[in-house]
Amino acid sequence: MARRPPPKIAYRKPANARASRMIVRGRGARIRRVGMSDHPMRDIYHLALTISWARFLLVFLVLYLLVNLAFAGLYVADLGDISGARPGNFADAFFFSVQTLATIGYGGMTPADLYANILVTLESIVGITLVALATGLMFARFSRPTARVMFSEVAVIGPRDGVPTLMLRMANQRRNQILQANVVLSLLRDEMTEEGEVMRRFHDLKVQRASTPVFALSFTVMHEITPESPLYGETAQSLAAEDAELVISVTGIDETMSQTVHARHSWGANEIRFGHRFVDILGWLEDGSRAIDFTRFHDTETVPHKGKSHVGSGKRQSHRAGERAAPGGAVGTGEHDRAGGDTRSAD
Repeated sequence: MARRPPPKIAYRKPANARASRMIVRGRGARIRRVGMSDHPMRDIYHLALTISWARFLLVFLVLYLLVNLAFAGLYVADLGDISGARPGNFADAFFFSVQTLATIGYGGMTPADLYANILVTLESIVGITLVALATGLMFARFSRPTARVMFSEVAVIGPRDGVPTLMLRMANQRRNQILQANVVLSLLRDEMTEEGEVMRRFHDLKVQRASTPVFALSFTVMHEITPESPLYGETAQSLAAEDAELVISVTGIDETMSQTVHARHSWGANEIRFGHRFVDILGWLEDGSRAIDFTRFHDTETVPHKGKSHVGSGKRQSHRAGERAAPGGAVGTGEHDRAGGDTRSAD
């Protein structure tokens, strides 16, 4: 059977290029690998650990039924080889296979000749192997440390203490604590070199507080957009043109399991809101106890424009050959953000 020719690849970004994501969420575009096989059966163990529980249990149920059906067919092939079963009856042969595979041994049906005893021996070996595989995989899935960290649906850029600041919100969804939580925030974007090559580059974003000894409730990650920041002078349009993506990685020690857990998330250029800030979610109940309102976790509000929020050069340094700074909307330049920071604009 002839192989299908590989798809044609354009090594310069076309006009109809879709935004690609480093971390795929929902139905986001996944980067295709040309010339490398992505067949899941090449790494069965990894597949067994990463598929959903529903699919995992369904695969084992189907495998269990197929093994019993196969051995039932072998038992029926030799009529009269099962004592206590009706000769040639497939149902009796199937249930005898189930009893043999599970080592139940009710005693109502037993192997009657050498052929049946050989099949029983082989099926017992297969049954022990299946039980061992199922037990090992289930234990591996249950014991794998995971973090339940909720991230805000959007990232916001707004003034904080008079400085334009990128803000991201995350929260620990478990009722325990993550100890020594560390945060790494990066910006990915397409940049063109002086030689005309387009490169996908990482830029580390310095956050005001990259770690916390105890991560129990919510944590707002903040990056000040100063002239040294890779985001300085960026606009909503420039981030979209550069196919920009914010990637965050969180690691820490789960206090219950005493194991390292991690979580990651990303925001595309269309998920960064200029001139917004997160609404408050920490408050107090009537009895005076502190509470956190997760119903407002993803909510944002516009920030009234109060003139210059940071002293800048007023010019944006382009990351693309031949690109000119967009008029207005540049973060940190002191100019009014008509594209995203205007209080009349939602995004």
